[in-house]
Amino acid sequence: MPNFCAAPNCTRKSTQSDLAFFRFPRDPERCRIWVENCRRADLEAKTSDQLNKHYRLCAKHFDPAMVCKTSPYRTVLKDTAIPTIFDLTSHLKNPHTRHRKRIKELTEEDIRKIKERRLASSIDQLVSKKDAAVEDGTGTNEDEPQLSTEEKEFREYLRSLFEVVVMLGKQSIPLVTDKASEADRVSNNFQALLDYRMNAGDEALRKRFEATAVNTEYLSATQQSQLLDVCENTVREEMLMEVRESRFFSLVTGDLVEFATEKHLPLFLRFVNQQNVLREDFLDFMSFEGDEAALVERLEAQLTDRWGLSMEDCRGQAHKATGTSTTKMKAVAVLLMEKYPLALHMPCSHLALNIHLTNSLPFPNVLVVMETLRRIGAFFRCPLTQDELENAISTHYQKNEEKVMALKQACCPGWTEQHSAFDVLLEMLPPLLLCMDSIWENNEGKFTGAATADAYSIAETLADFEMIVTIVILKNVLTFTRAFGRNLQGETLDVFFAANSLTAVLHSLNEVNDNIDVYHEFWFEEAVSVASVMEIPVTVPRLFLRKQRAAEVAEIQVEAYFKEYVTVPVIHGIMQEVEDMFSETNLKALKCLSLVPAVMGQMKFNTTEENYADVYRNDLPNPDTLPAELHCWRIKWKHRGKEVRLPTTIHETLQLPDVKFFPNVNSFLKVLSALPVLKLVDNKGDTASERLQAYFSNMPAKQWNKSLAMLNINTHVKHDLDVMVDKYCRLYPEDDPEAEAESEEVAEEVAEEDVETK
Repeated sequence: MPNFCAAPNCTRKSTQSDLAFFRFPRDPERCRIWVENCRRADLEAKTSDQLNKHYRLCAKHFDPAMVCKTSPYRTVLKDTAIPTIFDLTSHLKNPHTRHRKRIKELTEEDIRKIKERRLASSIDQLVSKKDAAVEDGTGTNEDEPQLSTEEKEFREYLRSLFEVVVMLGKQSIPLVTDKASEADRVSNNFQALLDYRMNAGDEALRKRFEATAVNTEYLSATQQSQLLDVCENTVREEMLMEVRESRFFSLVTGDLVEFATEKHLPLFLRFVNQQNVLREDFLDFMSFEGDEAALVERLEAQLTDRWGLSMEDCRGQAHKATGTSTTKMKAVAVLLMEKYPLALHMPCSHLALNIHLTNSLPFPNVLVVMETLRRIGAFFRCPLTQDELENAISTHYQKNEEKVMALKQACCPGWTEQHSAFDVLLEMLPPLLLCMDSIWENNEGKFTGAATADAYSIAETLADFEMIVTIVILKNVLTFTRAFGRNLQGETLDVFFAANSLTAVLHSLNEVNDNIDVYHEFWFEEAVSVASVMEIPVTVPRLFLRKQRAAEVAEIQVEAYFKEYVTVPVIHGIMQEVEDMFSETNLKALKCLSLVPAVMGQMKFNTTEENYADVYRNDLPNPDTLPAELHCWRIKWKHRGKEVRLPTTIHETLQLPDVKFFPNVNSFLKVLSALPVLKLVDNKGDTASERLQAYFSNMPAKQWNKSLAMLNINTHVKHDLDVMVDKYCRLYPEDDPEAEAESEEVAEEVAEEDVETK
């Protein structure tokens, strides 16, 4: 059952918040002072042991300086803490209200005696504690609860349960196996691991379950869910503590994930920790239901109310959306920037710019191309299908060995997510269709029914002229942004020069737009040539023809149709997205990368960071001294010794021991490092995004679990099982061995109140 606060006019209980509750002290003198301060006449007759066992005060009644948070979920009081903050008057506003916790009225004599007694008591306690400290050299915390044997056994039992839950998450083991019948599901993985631990000698579990009937679940689904929630929240809080310490962060969202028919948005935070290391951690899944405004409101509530962060400290946002969710996420980004102008909307570093730009186009034909590209990437992860593709390449280009070798190297794993994906796809269309036809026919019986069905579906999509035209146009338009995108994902120097080359990219796109008739003619001829090789008829899409006939309008020419409905929309959409993603503010931020010494050296130390520093002026500790500090920073590296190498990245610069003597530069670099467009450097192992994708790829969809996914992705985060046990006991006190006794005590008080009222 929950803990209730014993203070008068206080209705708080432990199930309504994360507020800490403290037992009355066992020491009689200190306990008496607590009771006096509470002004509860009905508690004066109770012994200190009774009060310690059955009564609590919430943290709101203590001076914050008296409360110590030793871990995310463990809060204790200082040895000398006494409650001093009480509401002793609000009941007077409604005198007819029933009050179980009656307030004792003090006379002047009572007040005088209390003051004298407290003064004498505090002096005696201070002297005695000093003497004890001298004799023993150690002190004891009287507020630390003395656990009974039952409580200790219960905590050991919980510790064993949490060990099993953590192992399930780390090893990517589902809670239940995918059995055919419900009867088989009773013996799930969690139950089996508990049996294994008991057989291996876990006394805490054996004592708890030795009397349980065979084939009976040890823990209900609700209890399992509670354990998972506590584990998940503990791991998340460890990461959030680091984010709060670093202050500035960027928000990154992943592609949608579906749990129990409801779509969820993966949330990542990018920040620089206290060791000046750039981190990008997965924090949670958030429901994707509702419109854009509802989603923004939910995001703000998640980050501020639940995680204790400030959106005013968000310095960037990136959204890795695909399909129909792209438009919604773009609207979310715009709404967030309206509220928080420094939450700059940028591309995500682990997504190729050309893929991002294409995903942002809301046109149906482009959506089909991107979905097909993702399906092709997933289809050829299997070595058997990959071998079949390489055989098809060799067969189709058998007279051109050089091209065969080049294409085989190009279709390496992950090629569908690279900057040159559309160039490779166009070159591979004929052998790709040949490969799909071969797998669909399955003459040798090597492929499963699911593989042949997928091959047939992909082949039908590829064998369409609209598909070919769209791929050709995307390939040609994105040629102008390919080098720019590669530089954005390159080293710091590459990113800096990319920011300065945007004008040239936009000029090229504008030149194409101004001469769209000429460019479209060439591109259409290329599409017709590819279609003739693949023996695909050059036609207007069937759906458009049907609508045209229904409207009784003159038939449109094929080339004119694709110019109006594919080429023009694509070029306009790409231009608009580039301008949106690289606004003036975004470019100012990226040009501040000239603070990195290697970039300064490349610019002959003739850099002007002051012109762009106004973007982050309020984030600096001493903005008025920035010009002088930047001058000293440039002089330091310009007149360095010949043996001193210029740091090439932000991370390398932040690791320098003397960067702390340049506080503005240090803060500047930390904010810039958190921008989502910059690649993660010195990242040991896979990124959080890759681990998330691996979890969903390796686990059947029916066995996905949000809490276990959280534990699996964040195995690098240190966790404390004792913290989990404390958190569980505080959130679910009804499972505690003493809950029954406390329940009886509260019931007695309620009964007494009812009798007095009558």
